[in-house]
Amino acid sequence: MNNLKHYPQSQFGANATILPGLTIGAGAMVGTGTVVTHDVPAQAIVAGNPAVIKGYANVGTPIAVQSTSMVSDILPKPIVKGVSLTKLKFVGDLRGDLSVTDIEQEVPFRVKRIFWVYNVPSERVRGSHVHRQLHEFLVCVKGSVSVVADDGKCREEFTLNDPSIGLHLQPRVWRTLYKYSSDAVLLVLASHEYDPDDYVRDYQEFLATTQK
Repeated sequence: MNNLKHYPQSQFGANATILPGLTIGAGAMVGTGTVVTHDVPAQAIVAGNPAVIKGYANVGTPIAVQSTSMVSDILPKPIVKGVSLTKLKFVGDLRGDLSVTDIEQEVPFRVKRIFWVYNVPSERVRGSHVHRQLHEFLVCVKGSVSVVADDGKCREEFTLNDPSIGLHLQPRVWRTLYKYSSDAVLLVLASHEYDPDDYVRDYQEFLATTQK
């Protein structure tokens, strides 16, 4: 573990191998016999050779919501502050399914930018940051993706696999996206244009802001 940079509360199993120069994030857990070849995000649980992310610490059972098959319109209420789920309009018949959002009614901010993420190798992680001002509204229009939301005190994992469900992430909510299915297409509505200064990518720095 020469030249290894790791943060407080990181845990290492027996016979774990970490390549030189890598960073192990705060609270990360490296399994026994794991061979780590890339940086490990904060709170990630990794195992295997080479290491892959198996989950995140202290998230409980992931919340999977499929509104098209729900008898009730009531969605679970997240415990993480600054996070909410929205059921979008859904119409299905023999011709196929349709989901639609009336942006001014269902998206709680003015949309200034839209982008979509796809062709992500399943072992890769996107996100792992927090925004200072940006709101995001996420809809997985195809396949599935897992989102870990963290307000500095509580952490929760959401499995987005229904194109009629939107996940709103407010500013100052740390988000990590992983477990992309091979066919996943994630649509993101954003409240601001891209600004690199709006990102905080260090988890310890994020935690420090939650204490203010």
